[in-house]
Amino acid sequence: MENYQVVPWINDVLDPGVVANMYVPPGLEMLAREVLGHYDFQVNDMLLITSKPDKGGAIWKIGTSKGNLSIKCLHRRPRRSLFSVGAQAYMSGLGHRVPSFIPTKEGHYYVEAGGKLWIVTDWIEPLVPVSKIDLDGASQLCFGLGEFHKNSRGYVPPSGSEKSSRIYGWGKYYEKIIAKIGWFQDIAQAYSETAASASLLAVIEEFKRQANDMYLRFQNSPYNAMLAKGEPHWGLAHQDFGWSNGQMGPGGIWVIDLDGVSYDLPIRDLRKLITSTMDDMGVWDLTWIRGMIDAYHRANPLDQETFEILWIDMAFPNEFYKHVKEIVFDPQVFLDTELASILQRVMTTEASKWQALTELEKDKANYPAGDYSADYVKPTLQNPAVILPGDVLTPIYSDTPTTPATPITPITPVTPITPATPAVEEIMPIPLEPEPVYAELPEAAEPVYAELPKVAEPVYAELPEVAEPVYAELPEAAEPVYAELPKVAEPVYAELPKVAEPIYAELPKVAEPVYDKKPVDKKVLPVPYIQEPVAVTIPSTRKPKSDYTKTPAISEPVSMPVTPETVSAGDPAAVTVPPISIPAPALIPAGGRKRFKLRVPRKRRVLKKTRIIKKTRYLRRRKLKRLTKWKRVTGIKIIWGYKTWRAKKKVKSIRRPLKKQMKRKLGLKKPVKRAVKPTMNKTQQPRSNMNVPPPWKKRQIPPRKRTA
Repeated sequence: MENYQVVPWINDVLDPGVVANMYVPPGLEMLAREVLGHYDFQVNDMLLITSKPDKGGAIWKIGTSKGNLSIKCLHRRPRRSLFSVGAQAYMSGLGHRVPSFIPTKEGHYYVEAGGKLWIVTDWIEPLVPVSKIDLDGASQLCFGLGEFHKNSRGYVPPSGSEKSSRIYGWGKYYEKIIAKIGWFQDIAQAYSETAASASLLAVIEEFKRQANDMYLRFQNSPYNAMLAKGEPHWGLAHQDFGWSNGQMGPGGIWVIDLDGVSYDLPIRDLRKLITSTMDDMGVWDLTWIRGMIDAYHRANPLDQETFEILWIDMAFPNEFYKHVKEIVFDPQVFLDTELASILQRVMTTEASKWQALTELEKDKANYPAGDYSADYVKPTLQNPAVILPGDVLTPIYSDTPTTPATPITPITPVTPITPATPAVEEIMPIPLEPEPVYAELPEAAEPVYAELPKVAEPVYAELPEVAEPVYAELPEAAEPVYAELPKVAEPVYAELPKVAEPIYAELPKVAEPVYDKKPVDKKVLPVPYIQEPVAVTIPSTRKPKSDYTKTPAISEPVSMPVTPETVSAGDPAAVTVPPISIPAPALIPAGGRKRFKLRVPRKRRVLKKTRIIKKTRYLRRRKLKRLTKWKRVTGIKIIWGYKTWRAKKKVKSIRRPLKKQMKRKLGLKKPVKRAVKPTMNKTQQPRSNMNVPPPWKKRQIPPRKRTA
């Protein structure tokens, strides 16, 4: 897994029924098991708790030989994650309620693999979320948040880490929100045909006014004076603190999931917790707000300046921006389907917001004033001399100036005593290494800054009001009077005379022609009498086949006289019928019937000659000017003769150009016949007689004509 890099897997196609935040790629789980090999315990099972597919992070609960632990892949950059690892190690080393690290075999608090940092911490049991339906649960959560902020003071990140700080970016944060609210207005105007566009345009001017007013009040606040104390004085803000990252455990509220901590004013976490709770309730409840602030104040005391910054941040339209900012990704769908219900919910909560904030502003006098004068002495930080990569050392924090420590006299090693008897071994004491003595550096005097004169607020001259211009009333134009056109009389059409129907002349009838009938001769000619042949029964005596004569036994025709009927001589129709010769029946010899057989000459058999055509194909490579893939087919035609055979090689390309084929089809180009000399194949059998001509040169025997 050396080449595996952890990247977001939000675009991976998952099987139906698989939840995105309960899935990790198989490669990431294999990398987690490889990371666990750096620790001195045996893993029995792993259970995925949750994952961040859009960022590339995950956390597992593991059962080991040392009990239940957790392994987490931090999704941020390694140097940025090292800042969070140092903060958690700093607070757990002081005994505060954050999970402690399990060091590796080499003594490090993290393992870098796949381009991310991996940590193994204790699994705190039991952890129970506090109640969200009553003020007591919210007060417990705010008290735990105050403890976390107070305990994080004085943290200095390890060397090589990327410092994360948001304490100086409050002004830029407000400017960004003001600019994006203007984007929302432009988008609503561009998509004016959508369902919620008109509703958004109706309320967005009010939120723009609130944002500008609060930003102006923030610029006049003691924010810049508070920053002079430095980042370690204010400590760390969780940036994602809520009902799931702060839970009740052994001894109080435990804060988990510290991979996003950064330097910031601690009230940023408190403001997010209060405004999100009011948004969930749908109403700004002053009792809840005061109870949550008082619980935080008991753990981490507030002053008037901090309370003022908290009030300004609560009055800024953060919740409106949080709900509407999705409009920039898909404006059409968001304005048509989601924004209407969101605006209704936001405006319902907004109705009670300013009433509660007006009453809450009066509580500023209940807190003491903070000391942010110019002569304030910053706390001294004694950083360690060297911080090795992978090691997290805890800096020493003190509110008072440090005094040089008394150097410790190194202990002289004890001289070993020679044993009296060699049977008993004397344990040699290990000499203690003397602690290094650090030279005290002179404290640098703080620079004294000259107080700049206060700039008086500019007085703007009142401009005279410009009277509204009076426009002259134009005379009303009279309606035009249109002249009436004379009516055009309808045309009268003349009636045309009716045309009489034509009378056709009757033609004379033509009489049918009468044809003369020829006389019919009704005389009947006499029919000659024909005597029937008399069958003669001849006794059959069978003789052998050889006794029959080969000549056919056919007799000559015999004339038989027929007596004509007497007709009168004077009759013109009298006809004399000549005698008819009737062939006599065939005379069958006494020996039996004669069998006849027709002999047909057979087809003359030509000397058998067979031609067998065998074609083979193989690939042949050819170098071309440009690199292309092509094939060439070679056909071998083998002709068989009487006793020998010769091979005739014929080369033919696979594909002919289309242009040449069309020319041949149209008759514009005649096919080129190339004579190829016969070649001897390697597998050709040797000829026994070299004088035998090749098969295609042998004399061909012409077939003879068929005879019947």
